[in-house]
Amino acid sequence: MYVVLLTYKRPLAEIDAAMHAHVAFLEEAYRANKFIASGRQVPRQGGVILAVAKSRDELEDLMQRDPFVRDGLASFEIVEFRTSLHHPAFSRFADPRTRAVRGAE
Repeated sequence: MYVVLLTYKRPLAEIDAAMHAHVAFLEEAYRANKFIASGRQVPRQGGVILAVAKSRDELEDLMQRDPFVRDGLASFEIVEFRTSLHHPAFSRFADPRTRAVRGAE
């Protein structure tokens, strides 16, 4: 599993102008079952994506197609991690060698 941190490199007006294309990219990745959740950082200096991929290289290739990245509006950092404990509702995304917390709803 991966956390992708996007950092804006251009003014928000330029980010907002490209938002429609970025959201289309996100939706395509969700339909491909690559993204789990995404949203803006607070304060608004970039974004965060929770992702799954077969490899870091696969995710890097995918992120290069993000219009924000492709057009030089944002850079990204990928942080790989393995779940060690998770909410039961998250089980289908968690590392299969870990366990859900008992009694959580």
